Amino acid sequence: QVQLVESGGGLVQPGGSLRLSCAASGSIFSINAMGWYRQAPGKQRELVATSTSGGNTNYADSVKGRFTISRDNAKNTSHLQMNSLKPEDTAVYYCNADLLLSGGSYYFRYWGLGTQVTVSS
Repeated sequence: QVQLVESGGGLVQPGGSLRLSCAASGSIFSINAMGWYRQAPGKQRELVATSTSGGNTNYADSVKGRFTISRDNAKNTSHLQMNSLKPEDTAVYYCNADLLLSGGSYYFRYWGLGTQVTVSS
């Protein structure tokens, strides 16, 4: 069974930092893109950052210069370093990954269950 599990969320003061991690496990043959999304109460889920297997990255304008996505392909993990956090960054953060499973023919997108990030004084 394939799982994506996020960790590292919590409560932080404005201006602080958090590092989120996402670990993919199961019968994974290959990972293409990995990404982070977030959903604040009453709002739609939105893109935060993505990373291709080749190392190209993309960020939402609201987090550029503050957040950094990275990945460890050998460990099937993705990280989101979040600095200079603002109250408006408060949301549930979800990771996703486009996975090719062992014996499979196509990549499918899998999602984690999310981790809460709260930025408040």
